[in-house]
Amino acid sequence: MNATDNHKKQSRNPWAWIPTLYFAEGLPNVLVMTVAVVMYMQLGLTDTEIGYYTAWLGLPWVIKPFWSPFVDLCKTKRWWVLAMQVLLGSSLAGVAFTLQTDWWFQGTMFFFFLMAFSSATHDIAADGFYMIELSAHDQAWFVGIRNTFYRIAVIIGKGLLVPVAGLFATWWGNDKAFAWSLVFYGLAAVFITLWLFHGVAMPHPADGRTDKNAREVMEGILEMFSTFFRKLPAKQMFFALAFMLLYRFPEAMLSKMTETFLLRPNEEGGLGLTTAQYGLANGTVGLIGLLLGGIAGGMLAGRDGLKRWLWPMVWAITLPDIVYVYMSFELPTNLWVISSCLFIEQFGYGLGFTALTLYMLYFSRGMFKTSHYAICTGITYLGLMLPGMLSGFLKDAMGYRSFFIMVMFLCLITFAVTHFIHIDADFGKKDAQG
Repeated sequence: MNATDNHKKQSRNPWAWIPTLYFAEGLPNVLVMTVAVVMYMQLGLTDTEIGYYTAWLGLPWVIKPFWSPFVDLCKTKRWWVLAMQVLLGSSLAGVAFTLQTDWWFQGTMFFFFLMAFSSATHDIAADGFYMIELSAHDQAWFVGIRNTFYRIAVIIGKGLLVPVAGLFATWWGNDKAFAWSLVFYGLAAVFITLWLFHGVAMPHPADGRTDKNAREVMEGILEMFSTFFRKLPAKQMFFALAFMLLYRFPEAMLSKMTETFLLRPNEEGGLGLTTAQYGLANGTVGLIGLLLGGIAGGMLAGRDGLKRWLWPMVWAITLPDIVYVYMSFELPTNLWVISSCLFIEQFGYGLGFTALTLYMLYFSRGMFKTSHYAICTGITYLGLMLPGMLSGFLKDAMGYRSFFIMVMFLCLITFAVTHFIHIDADFGKKDAQG
């Protein structure tokens, strides 16, 4: 029996593992980047503390390009996926356990960081496994399926887990730490179940292991980084990096503070939503807006090219932020008004984010395109992490109203970095080549 026959024999129907694999990829990300913010707010941290400490949790996604080659060098992608799911389950149980201790903050931060590292590594391995196991046609066909189940995980994280934690707290005398502990124990059980399921459902690709030795891999890493910084002339390279780093600067300032704004009481300048209202408005309606905006952005750029829609996308990712200025002054109580504002802002963000995603694809073309795209995503995560560290401090110093007004002025940064980049007119068009 040859290798091809052996691979066919070991293959599984992609429907048996792709939906659950990308659900497992999306859930830890939303737990670390969003749910942790809500949990720490409910447990008494200030916005300064929340912004600074939770921003650090994004570091593994910033630096993952540096260790991604070792996922290729050691073991197989399947091995890494299963190993990281065990670590994710363990880190979730660790958060649940330490929430009941006197050193709960230090303990939960440690396990959240382990979760973030495991999740970033899981991303590398899962995407690599996807490319190894599927043909080019199947990769294209299932891309919508994998993205859908990733987003379902995000909806569950924001739209279900936060309300469930609130419900548990009311059942146990408003003991929020115990309520969140129950939630994370449940999530640990989910991940152990996913690990057991994928151990059976995921196929064993015959070509899942690299044939390069350590020296060849290290030489490849050095060449990959060297070619990345030589893709463009120095001046154009500076503007390209500035665009990737700063395009989402206003959104980076907003991302964590909007979560606390929705939940903090009116006397602290927030909207005072219940966890159930938060789940509906932000975790469901807002996320639907994000999905629709992303779909619209992809369709428009695919029809007319990125350059044609670049500036409308810039307007879309910036101007809708004004809904937070409105809500901070009016403090609306009507849930449909709040949900509509969040839908508008998230739709604009989804539409505008398309420009950044496509520009990274445009920039990464050529040799080492997969690795170069990974570096680009690391730069964009850094662009989220650094402003996020300052956002809570600035909000506590200024209050929500002044903070949101300041963010609107910061939108000028997005316009400035976009002005200097170059994009081929045909890039992204359906009938364009390359």
